[in-house]
Amino acid sequence: MESTIEEQFTALYRRHREAVERYVLRRAGPQEVGDVLAEVFLVAWRRFDRIPADPLPWLYGVARRVLANDRRAARRRTDLEDLLAIQPHRPDAGHAEEVAARTDLAQAFGRLGTADQEVLRLALWEELTPAEIARVLGQSSVAVRVRLHRARGRLRRQFQAHPAASIPTSTSVQQEVTHARH
Repeated sequence: MESTIEEQFTALYRRHREAVERYVLRRAGPQEVGDVLAEVFLVAWRRFDRIPADPLPWLYGVARRVLANDRRAARRRTDLEDLLAIQPHRPDAGHAEEVAARTDLAQAFGRLGTADQEVLRLALWEELTPAEIARVLGQSSVAVRVRLHRARGRLRRQFQAHPAASIPTSTSVQQEVTHARH
């Protein structure tokens, strides 16, 4: 009577689990044995048709590679933790304030007229100089500088007039409200 693949795999597992477990235990801590053993036999299941006639050396090879992968992953985690430990700490509260200020700024921007929005977009989003904006709009540089100055003033007033808004302490949001590339 021919056995199924599941039965053959179960027999392989029962015959070699303890040997592979001892192999792993001699090379890793007891807390790692279960995970490594599971990974070894998962690989064996996936590649069951490629397991040689004498499977134990092949299973040891799989265990060796799983352990090596685990060590590399642990080294990468440690390297990342070390890198994060030397990074300057940023308080999370500042992020919430920044998001709120940007939301208020977007609402104030939406209340501006289309002409003001366009000149500010060209200055802030496209980072064009007043001379470049003048070419885009077909106006003189002097006229664009005046339009930018007035649009920034209207944006600042809209931003300050919004009941939930206050001038943010965030430098980047303040710069968006008050400055464009000159």
